[in-house]
Amino acid sequence: MAPFVRGAGDPTSHLGSDGRWFAWTTPDGPVTLNLTDEGGDVRARAWGAGAEWMLEQVPDLLGARDDPSGFTPHDDVVARGWPRLSRWRVPANGLVAQMLVCSVLEQKVTGREAFSSQRQLVRRFGTPAPGPGEELGMVCPPSPTHWAQIPSWAWLRAGVDGARSRVVVTAMRVAGRLDECADLPLEQARSRMRSLPGVGVWTAAEVAQRALGDPDSPSFGDYHVAKDVTLALDGEVGDDARMAELLKPYAGQRYRAQRIIQATAGHRPRRGPRRSLPTHLPTRF
Repeated sequence: MAPFVRGAGDPTSHLGSDGRWFAWTTPDGPVTLNLTDEGGDVRARAWGAGAEWMLEQVPDLLGARDDPSGFTPHDDVVARGWPRLSRWRVPANGLVAQMLVCSVLEQKVTGREAFSSQRQLVRRFGTPAPGPGEELGMVCPPSPTHWAQIPSWAWLRAGVDGARSRVVVTAMRVAGRLDECADLPLEQARSRMRSLPGVGVWTAAEVAQRALGDPDSPSFGDYHVAKDVTLALDGEVGDDARMAELLKPYAGQRYRAQRIIQATAGHRPRRGPRRSLPTHLPTRF
């Protein structure tokens, strides 16, 4: 469930002694979802207008649509990691439009900045999570209609430049078409997402990894992933083109291979201060 947590203080997620909690906005409305491990079985409970919709989605959220059978390691790193991670499944929460917003906010900025922007926007324009979620301080993200209605000054105040906010607003106007991607063949779903202005390979992959259970959408275009993967497999840092070559033997399962490599080899040492990419946001004095 880690891919669904957007940094510390994410108002849409909570981890406690009583399991993992999520506050999401489904096509039927807001929902609070609680998942608990009960001796190897998962118990799911939900509250709110979106409860029935979300409970029907839980098997896919836990990876039911993902089939790793036939996956074969083709290098030493994956061979080391596969026994430990062979039970890991790619999740699919079915919330394509909502996951797209999160991914667009993460374009061309550090994760810390993106998570801060999301926290501010969700807390300001979202709705209190139904049931016990509100007591936990959780907030459901805005609906597509409400995302599209956020004024430009509010985006800027949250640290989101006009380029990214325009992508979100445009996408939310066709949110229904986006959510249909959950029922399309994966290649068709990726193509539909990438047909939107400002949604490229990286953004579509980030959505597919969370909303569609796609095991073959590696993170091309990510600032770190190609460097980590190529260093792990080649012993030296390379680019997306080299990562694509190294992942060719895993066609159909490239994202699975990427995750196993990252979990096994870890991340390369980060050098230099954490910095933000240049923006042209107004500064308040």
